[in-house]
Amino acid sequence: MTEISNDVVFITGATAGMGAAFARRFINEGARVIATGRRAERLDALRQELGDRLHTAVVDVRDRDSVQQCVTALPSDFSEISVLINNAGLSLGGGAFQNDDLDDMLTMIDTNIKGVVQVTHAILPGMIERDRGHIFNIGSVGGVYTVPGNSIYGSTKSFVHMFTLDLRAELLGQHIRVSVLEPGAVESEFLEVRARGDKSALENFKRGMRIITADEFADILFYAYSLPPHVNANIIEVMPTDQSWNRVAIHRAT
Repeated sequence: MTEISNDVVFITGATAGMGAAFARRFINEGARVIATGRRAERLDALRQELGDRLHTAVVDVRDRDSVQQCVTALPSDFSEISVLINNAGLSLGGGAFQNDDLDDMLTMIDTNIKGVVQVTHAILPGMIERDRGHIFNIGSVGGVYTVPGNSIYGSTKSFVHMFTLDLRAELLGQHIRVSVLEPGAVESEFLEVRARGDKSALENFKRGMRIITADEFADILFYAYSLPPHVNANIIEVMPTDQSWNRVAIHRAT
């Protein structure tokens, strides 16, 4: 079991859903947490809820300078980051590639790919210097299995999958763990964002099924973290029991 009281956890996209659930879980277990995101009022509310062991910072992971300034300006008791959770990500559009908005596609690429790269590049050198750490990248089953309407979102999560495995290979010999968690349906703002703020999107999607709550997914990540330091969970894929893979599609000429 990792000694959690010595750990500082840096979380992107911590203003709601899984990111906020990760912050609550690690704080409740005794860690110090840096919660980042773009919505200051959400971060302030989380700080009021979780107390002094939570440090908040408004960060846009798409902005290289924003990321670097955040890491450089951390208070001394939050500066030695030992756990990074690259959680910030989104899906927009969802129609056929040729019909979706190009700006939406580039926003997904900037957030889901460049964001992960920029945050990891800012934090990993400190982990290497201290020779300890754990990087969690939040992928998706959409990066493993084909889903119509996911050509860009799925591709960004495929990047996260391979980035995790290649980074793990590069860090062989360092005492740094690297894991990718690839969820299916989890209770979050994912579908609301994809539906342009339609709060009924999630309820419509999950009608008649049970999906994974954000707290349950935080339990899964925390379990991987809590394994002995010499044990690395490379890939964790998880879906609700009521969700499975698509059948092979066949088009028949009429």
